Amino acid sequence: PCFPFHGLTTGGLFAEPDVTIVSGLKDMVVFEGDDVTFQCQVSHENARDVEWKLQDIALQNNEMNEISVEKGNIHTLTLRKVTEQDIGTITFRVGPHTSTA
Repeated sequence: PCFPFHGLTTGGLFAEPDVTIVSGLKDMVVFEGDDVTFQCQVSHENARDVEWKLQDIALQNNEMNEISVEKGNIHTLTLRKVTEQDIGTITFRVGPHTSTA
């Protein structure tokens, strides 16, 4: 017989602890052409379910968006040479928790 797989787990043995946001984003004022850096501190190091967004569009690490982690739990986004198109809401998400600026 064939049994369908319904996403069964092994009792959560490999579940990550619930990572929360310890220190959220701060609103920034920036001039066109400048770089701007946002930081968000989370409760646990090496959090995996992390995402940065600008106006609900997911950001990738590239030459214009530098995404990094400092000391294991401080997540940093630097937008390079900001233009008018970069104006908007920045969102940091870890698991179900978000912070915006």
